[in-house]
Amino acid sequence: MSAKRYLFTPGPTTVPPEVLAALAEPVVHHRGSDFRAIYAECLQRLKQIFRTSSDVLLFTASGTGAMESAVANLCSPGSRVVVVSAGSFGERWIQLAERYGCEVEAIRYEWGEVPVADDLASVLGDASDVRAVFMTQSETSTGVVADIQALAAAVRPSGAHVVVDAISSLGAVPLDVDAWGVDVACAGSQKALMTPPGLAMASVSDAVWAPEGSSSSPRFYFDWDRTRRAQEKLDAAFTPATSLVVALNVALGMILDGGLEQTFERHRLLGRACREGAKAMGLELFSPDDESAAVVTAVSAPGGVDATELVALLRDRYGVQLANGQAHLKGKIFRIGHIGYYDVFDIATALGAVELGLADLGADIERGIAVTRALDVYAEGAKV
Repeated sequence: MSAKRYLFTPGPTTVPPEVLAALAEPVVHHRGSDFRAIYAECLQRLKQIFRTSSDVLLFTASGTGAMESAVANLCSPGSRVVVVSAGSFGERWIQLAERYGCEVEAIRYEWGEVPVADDLASVLGDASDVRAVFMTQSETSTGVVADIQALAAAVRPSGAHVVVDAISSLGAVPLDVDAWGVDVACAGSQKALMTPPGLAMASVSDAVWAPEGSSSSPRFYFDWDRTRRAQEKLDAAFTPATSLVVALNVALGMILDGGLEQTFERHRLLGRACREGAKAMGLELFSPDDESAAVVTAVSAPGGVDATELVALLRDRYGVQLANGQAHLKGKIFRIGHIGYYDVFDIATALGAVELGLADLGADIERGIAVTRALDVYAEGAKV
C-alpha cells in the first residue's frame, strides 16, 4: 500500500497546512478574551461567505446537526412541509421532517435528475399552509447542483420558508442567501470550507425570528434562540470546539482573501477538467455534464467493473480515496470530490489513479489520456 494518502471525496476534504497549523495551537478557553476575538471574526466571516446580513448560528456538530436544527426550530408536529429530493441528502430532509412529526409532501426525482422550479411551483400552487420547503443545493450522492435561485423564487408566492442544505456547496458554488430569499441555509466545516469535521452552521433570516415563526417541537442543544442570545454576547450556549473554530476562522480568511468569485471559478474549471478527463477514458458521466457540476464528478463504472472494488483497490493499493455510490448506486458509480483545498494537480492525480485502477481490473483503458485531456482543458480555461 502507498504510504502517501490522497483524499478526493466530497467530504471530509483535504485541509490546508495553515488550517492544520491553527489546530496545533494551544487550546484556549471559550470564555477568554483571546477566543472571543476569534469567535467574533469567524462569525462575521461566515456572514460574508453566506452573503447575508442576518445571524449565522454556529454549532459543534456535523452538517446534519444544522439540518435537524432547522426542522426543530421551524416546524411543529403536524406542520405541512414540502421536500425537493433528488438523492440521498434530499431523502435525509424527508427523514428528519417525518421524525419531527411533519406532514411531508415529497417531490422526488430520479437520482441524477435536476430539480425543476416549475414542478415546485405547481405543487405549492395546489397546497395550502405549507410551513417550509426543504431542498439541497449540492447533492453529492449524484453530483447534481440545483438552481436554488430559481427554486427559491418558486416558493416565494406561497409564503413558506426556504430551507437549503448547502453543506457541500457553501464556498464552492454561488449561494446568495439574502438576494435569493433563502430563509435558512445549513452548512458544515468539512467540505469546501477546508476544515476538519465537527462544526455546523445555519444562516437564519430575520423573517424566521418573527413571533409567528416559533415552533412547538422540543429542542435544547439545537435551540436557535438560546444560541443566538449567547452569540450576541460572543459567548456560546454550550462549550464549542474551540480549536476547530480557530481553524475555521483561518480557512474562511483564506477563502475571502482569494475572493469568492475567484473561488467559484476555480471550482467550475476543476469540475470541467475532471469531467473531460473522465470522458477521454471513454467513461460515461453520471453527474450532469455542465458547468453546474463543480462540486463532485460522478462517473458510471464501465461494464464488468464494480465501483466498490475499484474504490477499495485505489485506497488499498495506491492510497487514493474516492467515494463509492450510495444506496442503490453503490457499486455502479464512483465519485471524485474536487472542492476546497484542491487544484489541477489533484485532478491529474485522481484521474491517473482511476486509469491505473481500471487497468488493474481488466478494463480497456488508454494510459495517460485522461490526465492529458484534463490538463489541456484546465490550461485552456485558465487563459480566459
